[in-house]
Amino acid sequence: MTETTESKQLLHLVFGGELTTLKDIQFRDLNNLDIVGIFPDYASALTAWKSKAQQTVDNAHMRYFIVHMHRLLDPQNG
Repeated sequence: MTETTESKQLLHLVFGGELTTLKDIQFRDLNNLDIVGIFPDYASALTAWKSKAQQTVDNAHMRYFIVHMHRLLDPQNG
């Protein structure tokens, strides 16, 4: 059996960038977004997110996000 038949892939994107203010989610420079990667499940995405967030803890304007791509790809079952 393949991994996709054993457990459903729930893709998650981790990315981040520097925000213009702490009040809104508006990126300072879209050309400098940090695309960390796409992960097969939430647990591995969370691990990557924590690592990046920890690396940038000294910059209050730097934020990383987890996007539930599986919800965008299949909104009926997300």
